Amino acid sequence: MKMKKVKNCSGLALGEIVKDFKGVDQNGNTIQLSALLKKGKVIIVFYRGQWCPICMPHIKKLQDDFDKIKEKGASVILITPENQENIQKTILKTNVTIPILYDKDYKIMKNFDLDFVPGKILRLIYKTMLRANLKNVQSDNSQTLPIPATYIINKDSTIIWRHFDRDYKKRSKVEDILKQL
Repeated sequence: MKMKKVKNCSGLALGEIVKDFKGVDQNGNTIQLSALLKKGKVIIVFYRGQWCPICMPHIKKLQDDFDKIKEKGASVILITPENQENIQKTILKTNVTIPILYDKDYKIMKNFDLDFVPGKILRLIYKTMLRANLKNVQSDNSQTLPIPATYIINKDSTIIWRHFDRDYKKRSKVEDILKQL
């Protein structure tokens, strides 16, 4: 049996230009990166889904310190491969008011080079232990997930800071984000 090679994501690097994108948030608002950048820096946080026991506390912490981020003149966007129904579960678990975009067809994740399909054993663990039914909550059956990365984008669309770690347990800290703003 031939083994499928897992994609080796490296994520967009410091100094790279982020392509403009838009999506609809949990409130039905169209969010466009270029429009937010006119107001100031934008923090983009990719998360796996409401089933992820590391993602939910991370989002809760971002929400808890959201006012500090806004005081620095920055916006925040959360991006997930999960559909709107599951975004609602994220909101119930975290009380998040930060805009969350459903990355249908993984276009934004692909632009950031964060998309990958976990191996078969890991997908089985996600499904059995974490009740993550990836095939039913995303736009296709691929079970694609993002590396849970965080980026700060400057007004000129360049990346000025990033937290990228393939270890899904390691996440950006609000204190580090605030230092960069």
